[in-house]
Amino acid sequence: MHAILILGAGPAGAAVALGLRRLGYPVTLISDWRRFPALEGVSVRVLEALRGAGLEQALAQALQPSQRRVAWNGEEHAQNIEYLLDRPAFDRGLREALREAGVQLIEGRVLGVQSTEAGHRVQVQGQAEQVGEFLVEARGRQAPGLDKGLRQGVGKGMRGPETVSLLNRWQGPTGSAASAVYSLEDGWAWMARRADGQCYWQLTLDVASAGLPGKAQLPEYCRQRRQASAMAREFFADGEEQQLHLHARSSTAILNPQVCGARWLRVGDAAMAVDPLSGNGIFQSLSSALQAPAVINTLLQRPQNGALAQRFHGQRVEHLFQRFARTGRDFYADEQRWSEQPFWQARRHWPDRQQAHASVDFAALRIERAPVLRDGLVDEAEVVVTPDQPLGIWHVQGVELAPLLRRLRSQGATQALAQLNPEQDRVIRGWLLSQGYRP
Repeated sequence: MHAILILGAGPAGAAVALGLRRLGYPVTLISDWRRFPALEGVSVRVLEALRGAGLEQALAQALQPSQRRVAWNGEEHAQNIEYLLDRPAFDRGLREALREAGVQLIEGRVLGVQSTEAGHRVQVQGQAEQVGEFLVEARGRQAPGLDKGLRQGVGKGMRGPETVSLLNRWQGPTGSAASAVYSLEDGWAWMARRADGQCYWQLTLDVASAGLPGKAQLPEYCRQRRQASAMAREFFADGEEQQLHLHARSSTAILNPQVCGARWLRVGDAAMAVDPLSGNGIFQSLSSALQAPAVINTLLQRPQNGALAQRFHGQRVEHLFQRFARTGRDFYADEQRWSEQPFWQARRHWPDRQQAHASVDFAALRIERAPVLRDGLVDEAEVVVTPDQPLGIWHVQGVELAPLLRRLRSQGATQALAQLNPEQDRVIRGWLLSQGYRP
C-alpha cells in the first residue's frame, strides 16, 4: 500500500491522517509540537466539524464554555456561548486519537524535504529519514514552498492586507470563564479569561500603519493599550498580570497558488489562511482537510482521474478562501466609525465587492458536469450550479438534483416529486423554496 507522509499535527493534518487510515493507508505524521500555550474561541459549528472529522475524543478535556461579548461600531451586546479551546490539551487529545487509529507519530522539527516524481524524503531533527510516496503539507501558514520540479497546477493565489496579531498571555486571579471582542481606531482585540485565571488578549493591527515599537518594548506597548480600554480593564478586573508572555504572528489572509499535484497536497493554513475575523481558523482548516483523503485516494488509485481530483481540491480551496474573505470584509465594513483610517480602509473592500452570498434565482439554476466525491474517490457527475454554489450541488438527502431539476422543468412539482419518500419530499421542497422556486 502507498506510504503517505503528513507534515503537521494540527486539526487539518490530524483529520487527513484519520481519513486516510479509514481508507486503509499507512500514514506517518511528523510534527514539532506546539511550544506555547494557546486558547481559541470556537462555536458549536466548529465543534460539530471536529466531531465529524473523528476528533471528538480530543475535545473531551479541552473545552470550557463562556459567554461572549461584542463591542463593535459603538454598540455592545452579548452573543451566544463561545467555547474556549485549550490548545495544549486539545493537541494531546489529537495525538492520542492518531495513535489509536494506527498513525505512526514522529516528533521532531523538519529540517528539509527532497521531492521528486518518485517520492519524498524528509529529514527530521534527531530522527531517521522518512520516505513516502505521497506528501501532505499541513504545517500552517509558515509552511515553505515546494521543490521547483513539483510546481504544477499553479492557481490564482491571493494575499490580503498585511496584518499582525500580538497575543498576550498571563496568569491572573481565578474567576468565571469569559471572552469578548472589540474594535479600535487602528484594529481590533480579542480577549478571554479561563476559570483558572489564565488570561489572553490579542491585538490585531495593520502592519503598514501600526508604527509598532521594537520587540523589547512590545509587552509594555500592549499593556498600555489594554489600560487605555475601559472594556479590557473591566474584563480583567484590573487584576495583576503575572508571568506575562507575548507572541507576535502574522494573520494576513493568504491563498497559496499551488495547493496540489500528482504526489502532494496542501491543506489547512498551508493551503489557505484566513483573517481571524473572517472565521475560526480550525473550521477553515478542516474545510479543506476533510476532502483531502478522497483526493489523495484518487491520485494514487485512479491516476487517470488525477487532473479531475486536482481541479476538485484547487477549486474548493479557492472557493472557501473567497467566501471567508468576503465574510471578513463585511464584518470590517460594519464598523463605520473609523472607515477612513488605514486599518479599516484597507479591509472594508478586500478582496472585491462581490456579495458574500448571492441572491437566490431559480431561473439561474443550471446543470453542468463537475468533480464530485463518490465512494471515497473523486468522480465526475452532473450537478446543479446555483448563484451561491458556483461549484455545484450533486445531491440533497440522497436525491440527485440534476435529474430532479429536469423533471421539474418538464413535468411540474407534483409529478417530479412523486417518487420521493416523505422525508426526502420535505427536505427537497425546503431546498427548492430556498432557491427561489415558487410552484
